[in-house]
Amino acid sequence: MKFSTIAAFTAFSLVGFSYGQDAGKEKKKTESIDLTHWTVTIPEENPNKPGQPFDVGYPEILDYANNATLKKYMYNDEKDKSIVFYAFPSGTTTANSHFSRAELREVMEPGNKNVNWTFAKGGVFKATYAMAEVSKEQNGKYSKVIIAQIHGRLTEEQRNLIGQKDNNAPPVLKIYWDNGKIRVKTKVLKNPNATDKEILDVKAWGDDEGRDFKEKVNFDKFTLEVKVSDGKMVVTLNGGESFVYNDINMKKWGVFENYFKAGNYFQSTEPNAFAKVKIYALETSH
Repeated sequence: MKFSTIAAFTAFSLVGFSYGQDAGKEKKKTESIDLTHWTVTIPEENPNKPGQPFDVGYPEILDYANNATLKKYMYNDEKDKSIVFYAFPSGTTTANSHFSRAELREVMEPGNKNVNWTFAKGGVFKATYAMAEVSKEQNGKYSKVIIAQIHGRLTEEQRNLIGQKDNNAPPVLKIYWDNGKIRVKTKVLKNPNATDKEILDVKAWGDDEGRDFKEKVNFDKFTLEVKVSDGKMVVTLNGGESFVYNDINMKKWGVFENYFKAGNYFQSTEPNAFAKVKIYALETSH
């Protein structure tokens, strides 16, 4: 079942879409674009929730192009028909993170983040990106940006089992734009013999060494595809080189529920640092 598609051409077509009663504003949507199953987190504090960033979901996200707060961080580029995600180290971050983001989060049921998917259920993620602009660090390299993720999440039962205060679980997949190359990092168990209860703890997992695709994308368009099935994950760049993960770590990961993420999870805290990530097309299915 397909849950969402963002296609740049249709996102900016001249088919009118009216959300709410204000017909004086420019609101465009067609049947082939669906932000219904996404929320977006932006690097600005929510005044109603001090210390927490804005997190906007359905139906407000449909009006991102006209929303005074959202459109600073998620806006249309009419020239190339992309959606731009802008982030900088604002100091406003989500729990369990030190970095700011303008990032989409998959929501299978609008308004309900408790419904997610497992590896056994499977999932496919496909998106076309380009890095529009990005700052350089003091070492002369471009700032890193996580542009896609598969994030784990504890069920209420799992959270209660280990006595955790929230539902946070590690991200099993992080895909970076790293100085013009695409870098993939996954989670590995520190102890492969850990019990099903022990692996629910974030501390049970570490990062692998990471892998870079041979192709360098620089500031050009590129397409990522992620296919997940029971005990297996495949990441492909531009329909060519693929990384396959099907070891004990992927099999053990089956205890978690998951959701896809896409956009600009900015990995710098240096003053004046920033990045603008473009998404031309985005599709997920399960």
